[in-house]
Amino acid sequence: MKFLDEAKVYIKSGDGGAGAVSFRREKFIEFGGPDGGDGGRGGDVWVEAVNGLNTLIDFRFQQHFKAQIGTHGMGRNRTGANGGDVTLKVPVGTQVLEEDKETLICDLTREGQRFRIAAGGNGGFGNAHFKTSVNQAPDWANPGLAGEEKTVWLHLKLIADAGLVGLPNAGKSTFLAAVTRARPKIANYPFTTLHPNLGVATIDGQEFILADIPGLIEGAHEGVGIGDRFLGHVERTRVLLHLVSAQEEKVGKAYTTVKTELEAYGKDLAEKAEIVALSQIDVLDDATLKKKTKELAKACGKTPFQISAATGKGMTEVLRALRDVIVEANAGVERLAKVPKVRHRDIAESGDGEDVDGQS
Repeated sequence: MKFLDEAKVYIKSGDGGAGAVSFRREKFIEFGGPDGGDGGRGGDVWVEAVNGLNTLIDFRFQQHFKAQIGTHGMGRNRTGANGGDVTLKVPVGTQVLEEDKETLICDLTREGQRFRIAAGGNGGFGNAHFKTSVNQAPDWANPGLAGEEKTVWLHLKLIADAGLVGLPNAGKSTFLAAVTRARPKIANYPFTTLHPNLGVATIDGQEFILADIPGLIEGAHEGVGIGDRFLGHVERTRVLLHLVSAQEEKVGKAYTTVKTELEAYGKDLAEKAEIVALSQIDVLDDATLKKKTKELAKACGKTPFQISAATGKGMTEVLRALRDVIVEANAGVERLAKVPKVRHRDIAESGDGEDVDGQS
């Protein structure tokens, strides 16, 4: 299945049905009158996050979505049927943006989350609705209201716990293939990875999701190489694993190049928790390995892990480090969710003049 993380679609909710103009005319029945029913309501357009999808490729083949219009009202006080809704099924992590690609409509981060992005028009009133004591035979009815129509952008940001970043050929795809069942394309040339890949890593009986994105090069924020358009897929991660290939002549410069691109991208990526690892160490002798490890430690300000996906050296240790950061971050989110919300009314009614933290 081809990966697609951005799609432009046209949506239109249903128009409301028109009210009916009708009068009761039955033989032998006295006191006829208006009996035109109301029109039905137009259908809505919804977007829903579902499990089992990780691409927006379906929207490459269908870009127009229209809900049904409401049925017109009829005589004998019959109300028209409501129009059927239409639902866009999208992967978890999809954002819906206005046509300007900047205004956020909704962000679907949980399975089953739904949002109405276009409301159907209300049905019009039939002439029976306008009957009064002084106007017993109204001969008019309301038309239905028009539905909403607009163009929106769907933008997918994959949901992962940890993200892999680094220069091309830093060993990101090899690392992903070694610790998960994912099978990304691996070759000895730059930009082998052309789209993000996901995999589930397991360590000590605990699982977490890894995201591998195409490599970054200097000037990626200006569109050089593949650019930084795929960095959105690691925005939601708890931690970044920054891989620096031991085959780089200057490993310190390789680290700072990627770090500079993360800072230029923004979205707090540069401030995200980071684990640094020197990869592909099986190609170095001990003296060279020691020298490059020291150089990388000076550039990143911490002691990097030494790993080799080919031999398995250091892989368990770096996975445990990733796991620990993810568990700690998730625990912090749970603690924040459990903090009770203090209402100003509760403070005022307590009568003791204390603030939330207990200080007067």
